[in-house]
Amino acid sequence: MLPAICRRYDAHRQQNPCRVIGCATLARRAVYPRALRQTLTPTIHSPPPMPLHALSVPDHLRSCIRNAVRACLDTLLPGSCVLCGHPSPSAVCPRCHPLLPGIASHRCRICAVTLSEPFASCCGSCLAKPPAFDATIVAFDYAAPADLLIRDLKFRARLALAPVFSDLLVQALQSSPSLRGDLLIPVPLSPARLATRGFNQSMEIARLLAPQLALPLEASACVRVRETAPQSGLPFAQRQGNMRGAFAVRYRRAVQQRQVMVVDDVMTTGHTLNELARCLKRHGATRVINLVVARTPRR
Repeated sequence: MLPAICRRYDAHRQQNPCRVIGCATLARRAVYPRALRQTLTPTIHSPPPMPLHALSVPDHLRSCIRNAVRACLDTLLPGSCVLCGHPSPSAVCPRCHPLLPGIASHRCRICAVTLSEPFASCCGSCLAKPPAFDATIVAFDYAAPADLLIRDLKFRARLALAPVFSDLLVQALQSSPSLRGDLLIPVPLSPARLATRGFNQSMEIARLLAPQLALPLEASACVRVRETAPQSGLPFAQRQGNMRGAFAVRYRRAVQQRQVMVVDDVMTTGHTLNELARCLKRHGATRVINLVVARTPRR
């Protein structure tokens, strides 16, 4: 009886290799030993895995999906201007954009301080004691109401302001077409301050600037190796000593023989950017250009 069942089972398996009959399977296990059963059981091969390039979405389709999702979110969850509170698709509405202080000021090409002389290219301080960096581009002055935007991004985690600052920096950079770099480096935070704040505001701005300027972002090329006191709480005479030896370059090849663009949110005395530029040039950088959102006016 059992051999007959096994012969019927073999014939059925040949005709339908993907179907399994319960009683026939039990009969087969009762008659055939385990080793013979493994040789007689046909192997059903699974289809090969889909290659990774077949799973990737084309760039134009990804851009269309992103724009569609953004449009839906703007419709369902409309944003508001951080200055006036009126509905706006961006963090700063078009009516408040011209109110940003010093957005079209004549500035020193090295430290970006506002110049009163229309034909001057550098301030007296940069002529008397040139800093380590070569040029500075700023979007606006650190004054009301723009200082509220900087504080909201820095201390209240209003990350929606980062695209506004990156767009303003791109516009400011267009007025100086000769200033071009090879890579972007955000001013690094110390590990303790990064853990406390949860993000690096300079990194958030540089992350958006990189695709707009078509430049690579080397976020880990430079690190802060020494915990320093906040510059805003120190008098002017102590700020330079506070930043001495605070930075180090981890990857010399990333900056060697290259023009580096350093991204920061606020420039007050310039000691932080000067120390970072000195460190970069010590490791082979040929030129350092600062991209700063706001510049504190000199008094």
